[in-house]
Amino acid sequence: MKSWKVNLSIFILILVVTAVTAAFVYPVKLGAKYSPWRMGLDIVGGSALVYQVDLSGVNSKDYTGVVAGLKDVIGKRVNLYGVSEPRVNIAQKGDSYQLVVELAGVKDLGDAVRQIGALPILDFREVQQSGQNASFIPTPLTGRYVTNAALGFDQLGKPLFTFTLNDEGAKIFEDLTSRNVGKPICIFVDNNFIFPDDPNGSCPRVNEVIPNGKAQISGSGITANVAKQLVDRFNAGALAAPIKLINQRTVSASAATDALHKILVAGAIGTALVILFMLISYGTLGIFASLALIIYTILSLGIFKMAVPGGFTLTLSGIAGFILSIGMAVDANILIFERSKEEVRKGLGWHAAIEEGFRRAWPSIRDSNTSTIITSAILYFLTSDFVRGFALTLGLGVLVSMFSAIFVTRTMLEVFLKK
Repeated sequence: MKSWKVNLSIFILILVVTAVTAAFVYPVKLGAKYSPWRMGLDIVGGSALVYQVDLSGVNSKDYTGVVAGLKDVIGKRVNLYGVSEPRVNIAQKGDSYQLVVELAGVKDLGDAVRQIGALPILDFREVQQSGQNASFIPTPLTGRYVTNAALGFDQLGKPLFTFTLNDEGAKIFEDLTSRNVGKPICIFVDNNFIFPDDPNGSCPRVNEVIPNGKAQISGSGITANVAKQLVDRFNAGALAAPIKLINQRTVSASAATDALHKILVAGAIGTALVILFMLISYGTLGIFASLALIIYTILSLGIFKMAVPGGFTLTLSGIAGFILSIGMAVDANILIFERSKEEVRKGLGWHAAIEEGFRRAWPSIRDSNTSTIITSAILYFLTSDFVRGFALTLGLGVLVSMFSAIFVTRTMLEVFLKK
């Protein structure tokens, strides 16, 4: 067992970390300035569009790349309509693919629907330099001549991007490269650089005439990730995969606000009832469990907001998963307290009883929480986006609750419990 001073230092550190996290979790002042919450469609209102992807003209081996490229292109189109945090998700069932586009805060969909549903256009352009200004001259070479795009590696194992043109495209490309040896040729998708705001990455330099329609792009800027992006965007703009709007729903801001208010009130009442139950059932021990529960809530929200890769979008289903995890967070404390009380009745002192209670309760805590985490992982990876928010918050919440019960509660008991 660690010394009392060490436990006290750890407890103070936990309080400091919790206080700092609370400042960034709170949705005003520091929290809003440095790390604002990302709100989902069902909280701020807006519209959701479901598109069916027509892959009848695409080789089955290219399905994944084409759909990923379409998702990427549509995500950029959504930005044109003032959606600060666009959400474009792929829904797959067998060989059928759908794209679910969430436009938070957007109500007038007329022009947006037409532009989002348009087929991406890939084209190559020559660069004409005039002093400090450059103009981009369209050429006959477009994505319809591209037959294949792939990620490859050279003899030294460095990544490169390759693409192949059909016979007609090869002739156009040979003429184009013969006129531009030593010069760049720029690649555009949807009239934008294939890499937005990056002319250097979008305008590879021609080193020699390319007569056979087989080209590769390499260099220090071509990493495996960049090459993969090129593959996806080439596929989206080169292979014909029309999308058709098959469903549309609109959520009003007032209805979203009302739903959020109700679920937050329900969560607050539920948390208060859990704390009341612990205080009535366990007295002094319940105080420590309640404080650990508050610390758990703040740290969990901090992880959702600042540590989830790619950022966490707050949705009603995600909030529901988190509220459920709050109720489950005290399960471990109940097991530990009951085990510790059994050891006290056997004649052990409190510190020894706590040690034995934690030791004997751990297998049950581990197994029950592991089963919940496995269920959350299955829901996250094998279900729709609506359920994924619920699964993510529930799974991460259970992980943090294990830390809260095993580490935070134990530290507080060893610091404050003398008798």
